[in-house]
Amino acid sequence: MSVTVYTKAHCPQCDATKRQLAKRGVAFDAVDLTSQPELVESFMARGFKQTPIVVSDQGTWSGYRPDMIKQLAEQSAKVEA
Repeated sequence: MSVTVYTKAHCPQCDATKRQLAKRGVAFDAVDLTSQPELVESFMARGFKQTPIVVSDQGTWSGYRPDMIKQLAEQSAKVEA
């Protein structure tokens, strides 16, 4: 399962999301949006206005979402089983 967490500097929600994903054993790539204005524009055009933005095979969401992190962890466990 592919998971990418798009973050920015000094973002407590980004840090919390990455911590929870790691705690639940979900492998992910982290991408800092600070140096990628084209990605910021792309996400904003799609309606995302806050970080982190989490993109996975299961969908995309923004902000710190414990409910979505839990679902992602459950799906990840099924894929690995």
